[in-house]
Amino acid sequence: MILIADSGSTKTDWSLVKGRSSVKRLRTKGLNPYFQTKNEMEEYITLSLAHNIDCECVESVYFYGAVCNAANIMQVINGLINKFSKAIKIEAHSDVMAAARALCGHESGIACILGASSNSCLYDGKSVISNVSPLGYILGDEGSGTVLGKLFLGDLLKNNLSETLKSAFFEEMKLSAATVMDRVYRQPFPNRFLTSLCPFILKHIEDESLYHLVYNSFYSFVMRNIAQYKGYKSLPINFVGSIAFHFKNVLINVLSDLNLNVGRIERSPVRGLIKYHTLKDSYSQKSSK
Repeated sequence: MILIADSGSTKTDWSLVKGRSSVKRLRTKGLNPYFQTKNEMEEYITLSLAHNIDCECVESVYFYGAVCNAANIMQVINGLINKFSKAIKIEAHSDVMAAARALCGHESGIACILGASSNSCLYDGKSVISNVSPLGYILGDEGSGTVLGKLFLGDLLKNNLSETLKSAFFEEMKLSAATVMDRVYRQPFPNRFLTSLCPFILKHIEDESLYHLVYNSFYSFVMRNIAQYKGYKSLPINFVGSIAFHFKNVLINVLSDLNLNVGRIERSPVRGLIKYHTLKDSYSQKSSK
């Protein structure tokens, strides 16, 4: 059986796959090699999976994470090896690779992430050949939930939105201007707070000011990231993530206005990763015979 993990900073979605179907799914806290040692990751994996998955039946493990880069991939792999001692193959890759494989499979294309954060890459069907650094929500992350929340609060508190919308926000969210400033500048994880405002934005997306706020942020994402990839005008542009999925109508309008090719828009990469790895393993087995 194959085990696929899609890990962010707050959660990890594990999918145990047999044949071409998921037989068990499990959600645990996120794994972060920046803040966890190999032993801490091992212990957490053991506690999280001990009573849910028979680790000895797992033949291959594919782990994808937002912080899996060249500097810490081996730390992630070493953290998994002892737990999955019978596994023939254990791999760790970035969330960008997860998006590329899930959205493009073995075809060339542009894969983008629009969730709490944003990212993108140019993919040739095998490898990520170009990646514009997202730079985080202070310097970049255009189109992300964090940036949408930041732009929204800026307009709200500077009185650039209607009084009706402003009153609705404070009433529905049970917040005040003072508590907003405290959450952004004094409390931990302001990015999570900013992203949490996106359901309100979506609910009121028919407000012209909010529509243009989202539209302009998506437009900025395209022009500052996607436009740097060679051949972007002819390649399909694909998206994964909650922001892309829930604001897909605005996103499609931006791409259409720029005469770009709209590809797939998915909420999660899990289904695409299952398809990618089951087809890949099936092909490898046939080739070896």
